[in-house]
Amino acid sequence: MIRGLLLAGGAATRFGGAKLLASTAGNASPIGIRAARALVAGLGNALAVVRPGDAALARALREAGCDVHEAADSLRGLGASLSAGVKASREADGWLVALADMPRILPATHGAVAAALARGAKLAAPVDASGRRGHPVGFSADLLGDLAALDGDEGARGIIERNRAWLEVVRVDDPGIFFDVDTPGDLAARDP
Repeated sequence: MIRGLLLAGGAATRFGGAKLLASTAGNASPIGIRAARALVAGLGNALAVVRPGDAALARALREAGCDVHEAADSLRGLGASLSAGVKASREADGWLVALADMPRILPATHGAVAAALARGAKLAAPVDASGRRGHPVGFSADLLGDLAALDGDEGARGIIERNRAWLEVVRVDDPGIFFDVDTPGDLAARDP
């Protein structure tokens, strides 16, 4: 079973807080909920990793179809959140790691990356026609130890670089693999 991990435990300091419950121009659904729904639609499951006490976000993510894992470790950053999610779902055959501030990734993209893992890829990521890599990234259970050892704010980039030979690229036509929301100004970008 490939487990979807939705990393939703960030502090959103550049945004000014509550980023995942904000909406982009032309779409009333909050960005974190859109990301959750796309992951669930593409994979059939999602475990959202949230900060302790973020009750409004946790409730909204449950309503969107996610299981929710409150992780105090997420206070230390992205890597710690990813580690907490992997540890909470260590029975999985692999993980599709999605970021909750990326609301435009298509469900089909999630499904395509997960399918690469199911076929035996150890690492998988979507690329556009030019070969530029985006999100989400899939990791097989062979990388459990590396993922569980992550801490702080650095994500899995180092794991990907060390295991580049294992990376299977999945060609997609999905500009959402690059769009994320970091600042309030990013909310003004209309959906394509």
